[in-house]
Amino acid sequence: MHVQDVVVVGGGPAGFALAGACARLGLSTTVLDPAPGRPWRQTYAAWTDELPIDLPGAAVRNCPARTVAIAETRHELSRRYALLDNTALRDYLQHPALTVCQGSAITVAHTHDGSLVQLTDGGTLAARLVVDATGDRRTLCGGRPRRPAAEQTAYGVLLPSEAVTALVPAEEAVFMDWRHASNGPADWPTFLYAQPLGDGRTLIEETSLARRPGLGYPELRRKLADRLGQYGISLSGNETQERVRFRVDDPPPSVRGLLPFGAAAGLVHPATGFSVATALALAPRLAEAVRTALPAGPHAAAAAGWRVLWSPAAKAVHALRRSGLRVLLALPPADLPRFFELFFAMPESDQAHYLSGREDVRGTAAAMAGLFKHAPWGTRTRMAFLGRL
Repeated sequence: MHVQDVVVVGGGPAGFALAGACARLGLSTTVLDPAPGRPWRQTYAAWTDELPIDLPGAAVRNCPARTVAIAETRHELSRRYALLDNTALRDYLQHPALTVCQGSAITVAHTHDGSLVQLTDGGTLAARLVVDATGDRRTLCGGRPRRPAAEQTAYGVLLPSEAVTALVPAEEAVFMDWRHASNGPADWPTFLYAQPLGDGRTLIEETSLARRPGLGYPELRRKLADRLGQYGISLSGNETQERVRFRVDDPPPSVRGLLPFGAAAGLVHPATGFSVATALALAPRLAEAVRTALPAGPHAAAAAGWRVLWSPAAKAVHALRRSGLRVLLALPPADLPRFFELFFAMPESDQAHYLSGREDVRGTAAAMAGLFKHAPWGTRTRMAFLGRL
């Protein structure tokens, strides 16, 4: 049986990022996915300062001149926010030496010198190291945690940009907008997210930041229709739709002899739900660690990769962010616009520490302390109590 150096199970951006990085280092690498040629339908976006410096310009589909956040007032952000082009991103991540196979994994068995992936069709793949990049399904890492997850959900439609200029001015992206939402006492709070696609269309999404379980699509669609109706915009029902649902509070899995990556490794930001830029940034470092440790065996390679993913600093920052998520989940709906007003009123360097500084313990803690300092007393009490849980 032919034994690959690395088999990556899962053909999303995280899986291809790591597989391509391994192939570039000379490791024989295979990507396994049920539909490896299927286009990535999800919309991926990132702050431009998080993206790899060698990312080709074609991989950025659109980068509006302005990005705004609106809570109680309007905040124009100096950080650029880019929508990625999924086809060009995939081309960038792949490598000519990379093998791509169609199939689904069931289980993986480990030996002292490698692993064997069992496939649903009865076949097997042998590798010195197996990577689980199957997203929050965690196919080879024991599956999803049993407890109900906090989920970010969104329902969106693509509309002609000229039809939504009153809501989303030209050359502007809306990171979040809490105005005019039907966030009454009985409603779960939601906000508008809007991103021009650069082709005359704009993605308009009603978004629930985090809820356990996630807010359902029918409610999100109703709230989006209510919001658009306030601008004289109606939905026909024939629009191209986007549905978003992902878990934001899954802890990193506990596994041996196997390396999880991407959402399967718990890389999803508990506050924003972002993970793609993090995966792109970590993939080359992770591949180098795997190549260096692989001669010592799969367990050594997996352990070396885990240390790259979850350094002591990364663990500490993740714990701080999860405490911030608990605060958001517990805040009364009426308090959320005020909370984000305080957040976006902070210096943008502090915002960036919290949003992007994955191993910046000091910066993340300072940002959270600054937010706590300026929060109303009632919110401070909740933040102090929940931060200790």
